[in-house]
Amino acid sequence: MSVTAVVGAQWGDEGKGRVIDYLAEKADMVIRFQGGDNAGHTVVNDLGLFRLHLVPSGIFRPATCNIIGAGAVVNPTSLLAEMQTLVEAGVDLANLWLSDRAHLVMPYHIQLDGLEETARGGSAIGTTKRGIGPTYSDKAARWGLRLGDLKQPEWLRQRLEQVIPRKDVLLERYGASPLDRDALFEQCMAWRDALGERIVDVLPLVRRAVQGQQSVLLEGQLGVMRDLDWGIYPYVTSSNPTAAFAGVGAGLPASQINRVVGVVKAYSTCVGAGPFPVELLGEAGHQLRELGEEYGATTGRPRRVGWFDGVAIDYAAWLNGMTDLVVTKLDVLDTLPELRICTGYRLGDQVLTHVPDTAVLEMVSPVYESWPGWQQSTTACRAWDDLPAAAQRYLRRIEALAGVPITWVSVGAAREAMFLVTSNP
Repeated sequence: MSVTAVVGAQWGDEGKGRVIDYLAEKADMVIRFQGGDNAGHTVVNDLGLFRLHLVPSGIFRPATCNIIGAGAVVNPTSLLAEMQTLVEAGVDLANLWLSDRAHLVMPYHIQLDGLEETARGGSAIGTTKRGIGPTYSDKAARWGLRLGDLKQPEWLRQRLEQVIPRKDVLLERYGASPLDRDALFEQCMAWRDALGERIVDVLPLVRRAVQGQQSVLLEGQLGVMRDLDWGIYPYVTSSNPTAAFAGVGAGLPASQINRVVGVVKAYSTCVGAGPFPVELLGEAGHQLRELGEEYGATTGRPRRVGWFDGVAIDYAAWLNGMTDLVVTKLDVLDTLPELRICTGYRLGDQVLTHVPDTAVLEMVSPVYESWPGWQQSTTACRAWDDLPAAAQRYLRRIEALAGVPITWVSVGAAREAMFLVTSNP
């Protein structure tokens, strides 16, 4: 039996989708355990290029069961559009299931997200305005609606009658019109008609898979530096993308997770506001952004880019209990004559080797060590020994800073461009 959590070990956008797609070849089940459609997982295969926002990245493996877990939040309109795109591309969705305990992203969540972000002015978080924060807020405050509610119309109507007056008060504060109760209910019924058969109690499915010694992948969204508790608060997502939450969001005991795969780029990227000590600005930043095509899969926003952060990877490895590391987009660095790796944060006359709280992180500057580039293409490499010696040394340094073995390396977007470094059971 193998239960593997795949998590982002930086600021998000590390390449988790392509890793899940690769590993799903031998997986019986993939469970998306948190987050919503505010981030995208890019997968490239024989059918084309896909940016998945809600559907688990194992969906391209017909024999693999794919579940959107209870820890996720679901905008049904967005999900249905994504499903339609997949169907049109010839993807079989027969094995896609939705937890009845996953929360609904309602239209008023999206509306309030935009209004609240605008109201923050210069203190804006950088939210995607997809309603994710307000949905998780309602979940915690016990005002949320869940997918299972769609299948109980009378219960749903009662819940809406309880919730809508509270939302109208907030909307009035921003000068917006009150909600239309009947229209919201009818929208929910349309979602029920479209998704009802897929909305199930997924716990028996998950339990049978684990007890039956099947291979299960737990798919996280974003990365540790956007974690609600351990990220760069308040510039964080509204859930926990770390492996410790994976069992909760997926519906299995934490003790069943026996492998944690952390995904990192060979450099650093960040979307949204907040401290990013290794950020490259000016022409150097523009060059790296263009080489890596670093634009958000969900919003299209240019990503902030920087050198590899060795302090952050140590932090991520500890918090996630990582057993394996995947390094993606190594090929982006192929043409650069010199590379840098951050090994500490300078704060006055101190050098920190840990990630401090946000207010302190805003004040630090990176301490770098320099590494020679390899200045030759790695895109055709399919084994460790194929990599240039300088690339091998660079990766071994990342491995040492993380304290976790690199098990896979990716040198391109296609499935075949990711290869095993060691068996590392």
